[in-house]
Amino acid sequence: MAQQNEKPVFFFDIDNCLYPKSLNIHDMMAELIDKYFQTHLEISQQEANDLHYKYYWEYGLAIEGLVRHHKIDALDYNKQVDDALPLDDVIKPDPELRKLIEDIDTSKVRLWLLTNAYVTHGKRVVKLLKVDDLFEGMTYCDYSSDRFVCKPQAEMFDKAMEQAGVTKNENCYFVDDSYINCKAANERGWNVAHYLDPSIESPPKQAAKHQIRSLQELRKTFPEVFKSSSS
Repeated sequence: MAQQNEKPVFFFDIDNCLYPKSLNIHDMMAELIDKYFQTHLEISQQEANDLHYKYYWEYGLAIEGLVRHHKIDALDYNKQVDDALPLDDVIKPDPELRKLIEDIDTSKVRLWLLTNAYVTHGKRVVKLLKVDDLFEGMTYCDYSSDRFVCKPQAEMFDKAMEQAGVTKNENCYFVDDSYINCKAANERGWNVAHYLDPSIESPPKQAAKHQIRSLQELRKTFPEVFKSSSS
């Protein structure tokens, strides 16, 4: 039976959300992904790029297509792609981000990470940003599993709710830079803010009720979860 007074959970995406797109980590990752496709599938650079984005849009994650259709070892992929990124040279502590998260009233909501990356990459990023101590836990895509579950699949949101200990969709807050992830979360009744990097054009139709250009806008978007003096 669902708890009547359960504490809501605020789920934060990690990549291109907790840090800006301008760091170009997505581009560095895309280059390594394409290289992995080329090497392991023995295809051209253009074919690798096309297949990479085909799988991303079909499954929400390029690696799922590789595992599903090509029997690739996901942990080997993670080692050669995500864990190979020179993040230490790029991601630096972000005091403004830390202050924003610290201003969320944890007597009202619990803080949780929700990422399609593997656990090693997720932990590495939040540690470099120096916000790792502010979150209670992380729901991640388990590359060691025989079957992938990742956003925007309903099972991934179910998994996140179960791990974070929340039973009602209306008690879930969520911010993510992915249109398809935000759309899926919004459709199931989560309180969603689609973070759209300032360099990206607005979609013809919003993914959710709230669309923000800066994480700082969360203060006005969801004032109820912030400390009264900071919202």
